[in-house]
Amino acid sequence: MESGPAIFTGTVFCLFGAGLLAWTVSRARQHRPVALGVNRVASTTVAGTVATVSLALGAWCFTRL
Repeated sequence: MESGPAIFTGTVFCLFGAGLLAWTVSRARQHRPVALGVNRVASTTVAGTVATVSLALGAWCFTRL
C-alpha cells in the first residue's frame, strides 16, 4: 500500500530530472542560454545540478520500495 506513492514520486522526480538534463545539454551544445538574462555558465551549472539532484532523489525513492 505504501509503495504506490514512492513509485509515483520516484517517477516524477526521474522524468523531471531527465527532461531538465536533456534541455540543459541541448541548449549548452547549441551555445544558447539555458535561462534568459542569466550568465550562461551559471544557468547551465544550476540547471545541471538541479537535474542531477532530481534524478538522485528519484533513484532514492525507488530504493525505498
